[in-house]
Amino acid sequence: MATIKKTTLRSDFKTGEHIVYPAHGVGEIVGIEEQEVAGIKLELFVIAFEKDKMKLRVPVAKATSVGMRKLSDTTIVKKALETIRGRARVKRTMWSRRAQEYEAKINSGDLIQISEVVRDLYRSDTQPEQSYSERQLYEAALDRMSREIAAVSEISETEAVRQIEQNLAKSPKRGSKADEEPVAEVDGDDEKHDEAA
Repeated sequence: MATIKKTTLRSDFKTGEHIVYPAHGVGEIVGIEEQEVAGIKLELFVIAFEKDKMKLRVPVAKATSVGMRKLSDTTIVKKALETIRGRARVKRTMWSRRAQEYEAKINSGDLIQISEVVRDLYRSDTQPEQSYSERQLYEAALDRMSREIAAVSEISETEAVRQIEQNLAKSPKRGSKADEEPVAEVDGDDEKHDEAA
């Protein structure tokens, strides 16, 4: 029965295929290795993350349970681009809590959740600058989103970033008058955070 499961799992992912690993984003399966660990033979997917110059080995039997998935289809990419055109939703909680939520969304591997982080943390040229930690999270989310869009649409990452930025520019709060709106939405904790940043 285990053999059947392995074959089924192995056929879900193929060598040479791009996949999404939640904690690292888009990678490519460059091979399948067999290793013996504590007397048990394990089949492992070897996944290369070219940009990070890193290789990861994931047991074939655990690939799905660790959240590894195929690239999103074009419908999900379209939905993610629609998401970033929406109004930013900034919760009235302390920055540290929001930062944890943003990080969890980025590491979820879910393209829609990642696009929500990009939308919520994006600042246009006319808006006040981000704090260092906001900028870090924004860039991490943008990087994950652009890598997946680039892989799905078979375009360069630069083109994917351009596409994301064009969609962000269509967002309703990007006008100079609306710049004051996000400030009205935040509470004292956030103002303290902004001063500290």
